[in-house]
Amino acid sequence: MIGYVTGWFYRLYLVMDIYSRKIVGWEVHERESADLASQLIQRACLAEGITRQDLVLHSDNGSPMKGATMLATLQRLGVVPSFSRPSVSNDNPYSESLFRSMKYSPAYPEKPFESLEAARTWVHAFVTWYNDTHRHGGIQYVTPNERHQREDDVILARRKAVYEAAKARHPERWSGATRNWSKHEVVYLNPDKPEALPENQMEVRAA
Repeated sequence: MIGYVTGWFYRLYLVMDIYSRKIVGWEVHERESADLASQLIQRACLAEGITRQDLVLHSDNGSPMKGATMLATLQRLGVVPSFSRPSVSNDNPYSESLFRSMKYSPAYPEKPFESLEAARTWVHAFVTWYNDTHRHGGIQYVTPNERHQREDDVILARRKAVYEAAKARHPERWSGATRNWSKHEVVYLNPDKPEALPENQMEVRAA
């Protein structure tokens, strides 16, 4: 994130649950640090009630994510670290998509952020919109919070019923089956790797 002074950048630390796409933790700082990343992970785990359950944390290869403090924190929390392969951009597909949504948002400022507080204020508004309002195409157009809280079962069942009722009333308008509103139960980090661990993965990135 570009600061108001030339050559000055703010660093966004962000943790996303890849099953629900919910942003479960974020912070903006003036520097990259394993200590700061470690503190964010601890707060995210506390907020989500995460205990030792073989959670996998996938991240890029930046020094904050591979620092001794960060790795010690993950070990203490019972979280398994996972890292993208060097020079393989799509090893972090969910975070890449999220950051693209952020940077190309109509609300993204045209001018640099005037202060650290301004950057934090903007990110807070974006995260609130993304989690609570944005209907995500990758999870059948429910919000990340709705999926995270397992409310999408009822929502998708209701949509299916509406489509089926519409087809029953006007079958001539349909050339085949109605839209598939089935819930995507399993999420892989990379779809072409069926051996990947499903669901219990989070991604973190400092940008």
